Amino acid sequence: MRGGKTAAAVVLTALGTVAGVAAPAVAAGGLLPHPGPDGLVWVDEATGDGGVASGGAWEGLPTVLTVACEGGGSVAATMESQGDRVAAFLVDCPAGAAGVGSVTMEAGAVRSGSFTIDVDASDEGIRWALTVTQPE
Repeated sequence: MRGGKTAAAVVLTALGTVAGVAAPAVAAGGLLPHPGPDGLVWVDEATGDGGVASGGAWEGLPTVLTVACEGGGSVAATMESQGDRVAAFLVDCPAGAAGVGSVTMEAGAVRSGSFTIDVDASDEGIRWALTVTQPE
């Protein structure tokens, strides 16, 4: 990863985690609601380690990655765009309730085309969901 992009990813991650982006309303029975027309990816529910690869990102819009989880423990979420890490954060996953973490990346941080997200759960029984949106 290039130095400038590394610093930007760290700052974006810190801002998204510390500043606390408003958490979306949780759908009944689910961890995250469908992202609607701004959504690029919606993983309704998964358990344990996992991730997703997708395309369709446009560098002209900001990108929001939101991860929710429950079950005790934590999940580490990492997003890469065209081979560069653009976000990384940890979400606490309480037992019996949803923990939510989110990071907003400025336009251009996620480049046009494909991207990947890895989710590393501290326990294989942790349930999680994620969304990637590009609000206009």
